[in-house]
Amino acid sequence: MTRDAASSVMVVDDEPGIRTALRANFLRHGWQVETASCVREAVRNFEGKQFDLVVTDIRMPDGTGMEVMRSARELSPETAVILLTAYGSVPDAVSAMRDGALDYMTKPISFDQLQARAAQVMHRARQMPVDDPAPAGDIVGSSPLLLRAIQRARSAACTGADVLIEAESGTGKELLARFIHDSSDRCRKPFVAVNCAAVPEALLESELFGHGRGAFTGAVAAKPGKFELADGGTILLDEIGEMPLHLQPKLLRALQEREFERLGEGRSVQVDIRVIATTNISLAAMVERGQFRSDLYYRLNVIPLTLPPLRDRREDIPVLAQHFARKYAAQLQTKPPRLHPDFLDLLQLQSWPGNVRELANFMRRVLTLSGSSELDAGCFEMEFQKAARPFTALQMPVAGAVAGTPIRQVERLHLENTLALTDGNRTHAAEMLGISLRTLRNKIREYGLPPRRYA
Repeated sequence: MTRDAASSVMVVDDEPGIRTALRANFLRHGWQVETASCVREAVRNFEGKQFDLVVTDIRMPDGTGMEVMRSARELSPETAVILLTAYGSVPDAVSAMRDGALDYMTKPISFDQLQARAAQVMHRARQMPVDDPAPAGDIVGSSPLLLRAIQRARSAACTGADVLIEAESGTGKELLARFIHDSSDRCRKPFVAVNCAAVPEALLESELFGHGRGAFTGAVAAKPGKFELADGGTILLDEIGEMPLHLQPKLLRALQEREFERLGEGRSVQVDIRVIATTNISLAAMVERGQFRSDLYYRLNVIPLTLPPLRDRREDIPVLAQHFARKYAAQLQTKPPRLHPDFLDLLQLQSWPGNVRELANFMRRVLTLSGSSELDAGCFEMEFQKAARPFTALQMPVAGAVAGTPIRQVERLHLENTLALTDGNRTHAAEMLGISLRTLRNKIREYGLPPRRYA
């Protein structure tokens, strides 16, 4: 893409060959170009000129690219910054992203990709919004912790950086991911979600990257994967911690190069996507245990976000309850019930280990079964025993198990009881049992439980 001649860039790198190549590349695309071989020279250039963009290496003999970035921020706040880094300094790049860099690329770089990234960064930098108090899509609440998370997400939406959302199950991670997509310049393009825990391991590579005809038994025609379907938009990798280790190198390459190969094909497919990953477990802890690649973690964790659990924003519970009352009343085609203050007080006293999702399910159950024009303390006490108390059931003896019962039979009974207590919700059951969704699915298959019964 050829740019307006007024667009200017400064290239900062201590390697003459890289400076020369980047200068030629930007000149060919219509940019005005200055170069600097060290931090000191780059800072001196800032004193006399303003630049639309700075492309800087992170590590140089007399300092770092972060110093260049800070000087750019002080002397020319509108200047956008792209960092160039080797794999070994990816953590430095991640830190710089948090401090204000708009993007980073790892060496060796593709000049075409750099030019495309530069155009994207410039576009986003010029559209960076001021502090916006507008509501965040379907995310409901006004607690300080929630508003802080929303504002950070709103800022992240204006960059091209990948995002990692770490938060407990049921807090609204996918809603936050959709909000980021809807707030970005990709909002008119696809938002494609993949639950890495729900797709069988043998099919996950094909699900993500697609397959060619004859790639495996049953592949009678070529099929694009989720990465291709998300081209131009955003792909959500939900429960990324469940990604098998053997697939992580291919995912890393796809994230780094925005390029991959369909299963069973030799040709490369290039895409322009924004990647958002979510997890309810600490990926850093998984890296420590050797269960997740550190380089993939750093590539995903460019902009880390989190959402507070419901117990840390109890002031939002009444407004959430009202929201769900209106939502489910509309589905039932009834008038929303009045929520008695005693009912709301009791809601706020609960711990809600399943977070907003648990509260939503509880409100749906109460509205469906009560049929009352007002929900009061009596409704709460009657339905909470059915809906919320099962979360403490792990401390109860397994029904039907007596001393001498074979372990497999006890485990099967416990599994069936837990699934019954969650109305067949596998995600909730896995959380209660302290196992992954994939492990739970394997147990359901192992014991021959009807899979369609448990969604």
